[in-house]
Amino acid sequence: MPTLDLINQEKTKIGTIDLREDVFGVTVNIALVHQVLKAQLAGRRQGTAKTKTKSEVRGGGRKPFRQKGTGNARQGSSRSPLQPGGGQSFGPVPRSYAQATPKEMVRGALRSVLSDRLQSQRLLVVDEFKFESAKTKVLNGLLKDKFQIDQVLIVDDVNRSLELSGRNIPRVKVLRTEGLNVYDVVRNEWIVMTKRAVQAVETRLAPTN
Repeated sequence: MPTLDLINQEKTKIGTIDLREDVFGVTVNIALVHQVLKAQLAGRRQGTAKTKTKSEVRGGGRKPFRQKGTGNARQGSSRSPLQPGGGQSFGPVPRSYAQATPKEMVRGALRSVLSDRLQSQRLLVVDEFKFESAKTKVLNGLLKDKFQIDQVLIVDDVNRSLELSGRNIPRVKVLRTEGLNVYDVVRNEWIVMTKRAVQAVETRLAPTN
C-alpha cells in the first residue's frame, strides 16, 4: 500500500496517509489513457462546421445559357459545384464528435494517470486549505513560496474560497473531486489533493470487483 507524507498548507509534515494500492498503485496503461483522452477532447469539439449545397446557395434559379450552340459544357444552374460561387459537393455538416466511452474505462484511465503522478513524485496531499477569504495573492504565494511548484491541479471538495482564489492564476486549475478528469491530470505537471479529496477519489475509483 503506497504511503505519502501528509502536509499542511505551509508544507510542514504533520503525518502520513495510506493510499489504496488499486487506485494509486496500478500499472500505467498508456494505451487506455490515450484512448480516453482522445475521446474527452473529441467531445469538446463543437461540430458546427457547415457549407451550403447548390440547393442552399442563393440564386441560380434559371438556366445560365441555352443547352446547345454556345460551345460550352451544358449547365443547368450557375450555382452548380462546377461554377464559381456554386455550392459545395460534399462539404461538412453539423455533427457530434462525441465518442461513447464505458465508465470503467474512464475510471481505469484515471487510476493510471494518478498512479503515474505518484510514481513520478508529483503528487502532494494536504490536510486542508484554510483561507479567511478568497485571495488570489495568498494562494499564489503558497504555491510559489511554500510549495515551489508550477502548472498544478488542485483537487478538493466544496471549498469556495479555494476555487475563487485559484481561478485567476495562470497555470493553476482548481477542481472539485467529482470533476476530476484525465485531461486535466495529464495537462498539469503537479497534483495537490486534500485529505478528504483523496478519500472521495478512492471511493469513486475503487474497482467494483
